[in-house]
Amino acid sequence: MLLDIVSLLLDVVCGLFSGACLLRLYMQMQRIPFANPIGQLVFVLTDWLVIPLRKILPSAGRWDLSCLIGAFLGQLVQHLILALLMGFLSLIVFAPLEAVFGMVRVALSGMMMMLLVSVVLSWVQADSSIGSALNRLCEPVLRPIRRVVPIMGGFDFSPLVAMVILQVLLIVLKHLRTTVLSIAIA
Repeated sequence: MLLDIVSLLLDVVCGLFSGACLLRLYMQMQRIPFANPIGQLVFVLTDWLVIPLRKILPSAGRWDLSCLIGAFLGQLVQHLILALLMGFLSLIVFAPLEAVFGMVRVALSGMMMMLLVSVVLSWVQADSSIGSALNRLCEPVLRPIRRVVPIMGGFDFSPLVAMVILQVLLIVLKHLRTTVLSIAIA
């Protein structure tokens, strides 16, 4: 029971940090200004690691490698601590692989959360600065879906379709992780 609680707390803390690093990277790639509450929160959560990493790692085009490595390190710490707590020191070897899968899971889950919050804000505060930033972040995911799923009766079902697709991708990721780890262990 205690291991489950620690695992949950690590997942929340490391997931939040990794998600903030990935969101910082995504906001930079989408050229969304950080002068909004989301950008300010991302800075507060990630500056302590991203800024020192920038001195070591240069950007690769639009890819800020310091954000990407920061997200990876957040997931790596989580899986290293879990391997140590479980007493499976042999699992430490697989922690980097687990961290990569964890980053993808955080990215998919984070996009689902952004879609959900964006939809809710569109109902209650459509003209807020958070709402406009979230809309810009969600638009690259929703645009291809809107080409296929038209607005019906004044309702845009593209966020719902996107969330279902993201859920399917999470299931595929889970099975891919299991397959890759079983091959790596064997």
